[in-house]
Amino acid sequence: MSEIRTIGILGGGQLGRMLSVAASRLGLRCHIFEPGAAPAGDVAWRVTNAPYEDEAALREFALSVDVITYEFENVPTSALDLLESIRPIRPNRRALAVSQDRLTEKTFLNDIGLTTAPFADVPDQAALEGAIAQIGRPSILKTRRMGYDGKGQVRIGKDGQADWTGAPSVLEGFVAFTAEISVIIARGADGQVAAFDPGLNVHEGGILRTTTVPSGQPARVSTDAVLIAARIANALDYVGVLGVEMFVTPQGLIVNEIAPRVHNSGHWTQAGCAVDQFEQHIRAVASLPLGDGKRHADVVMENLIGDDMDRVPDLLRAPRTQVHLYGKGEARPGRKMGHVNRISG
Repeated sequence: MSEIRTIGILGGGQLGRMLSVAASRLGLRCHIFEPGAAPAGDVAWRVTNAPYEDEAALREFALSVDVITYEFENVPTSALDLLESIRPIRPNRRALAVSQDRLTEKTFLNDIGLTTAPFADVPDQAALEGAIAQIGRPSILKTRRMGYDGKGQVRIGKDGQADWTGAPSVLEGFVAFTAEISVIIARGADGQVAAFDPGLNVHEGGILRTTTVPSGQPARVSTDAVLIAARIANALDYVGVLGVEMFVTPQGLIVNEIAPRVHNSGHWTQAGCAVDQFEQHIRAVASLPLGDGKRHADVVMENLIGDDMDRVPDLLRAPRTQVHLYGKGEARPGRKMGHVNRISG
């Protein structure tokens, strides 16, 4: 068995919450570090509620754990520097650096031989028109950092004024895709890799609405998608669970983005696999053997967003339906409050 007994998690949202539950099943404890509200605190062993600038709190947190992981990418570099001087961080700092910046991410993907949408660096508003001339219209302008769930994005139409995001950005060309899929893959410290089946994703307003498995894609597409995800994980010397979003096109798969953590589109594994993505991540960062990610059921995962919480009583009565609520307070538009996994086959 691994000598790791306590796992530190940067971030106390729903992903940290579900990681904590998975760790507890393996007899491990989780210590959450979260500057704001921490739904994960309801189920974790311990919570430190402090800003990332609080060096004393960071040091005490690191000394209380054996290894550190994270549930979101945008942890300040200064905090990571201090933490890494005390305990190992898994996934590693390179994975964070690549995923935190869209320009760095796309350059990395191209450098390892993978296809992305055409893109151009837009460091300031003055560079926007030149980037549009290079990439064309329609296109989409995305902030290089901090964007998620459709935030920090501006669509550039076929004509009219091109608005600025207000921060260093990347202009991406539109991709004519037939489907969007994602692969959740795990890699252990020993290089062992285990992938879950690709899921078919549907977004509404920039937020993931549903993920369906099986994805309905041809076997060769699914195989290629898993091989792409494995190439990324190996190139990063990755340890943990990695989410890779891709577009299916007539010309092949195009990588949209990567997430160095458990991922919303992998929630279906809780109902469809003996070992879900959260347990797989805990196993990897704790130096335990990876589990069997083989799918044993067809599943449709649906996010519960905002007023969807009004449907919870009916969902709790529905057959073959697994309800996960995140323990958040106010249900606001666009806020993920939970998800449901429906076993469909």
